[in-house]
Amino acid sequence: MAKQRTFAGLVWSTKGKVTRRERFLGEMDAVIPWERLQALIEPHYPKVGKGRHPLGLEKMLRIYFVQQ
Repeated sequence: MAKQRTFAGLVWSTKGKVTRRERFLGEMDAVIPWERLQALIEPHYPKVGKGRHPLGLEKMLRIYFVQQ
């Protein structure tokens, strides 16, 4: 059974123009070696334990890079 398409999904798929944000994030993905950075940081990143769960490592890296 096929997934039902939403109105927003249909409008988004027919959009022809690429926004500046999409262009910037695409360039960022092409330039930054995410896997290598994650491998370097993973041993030092907080693990799930007692207390609040940390955000995912990849998500936090991307947030930091966009902030800079």
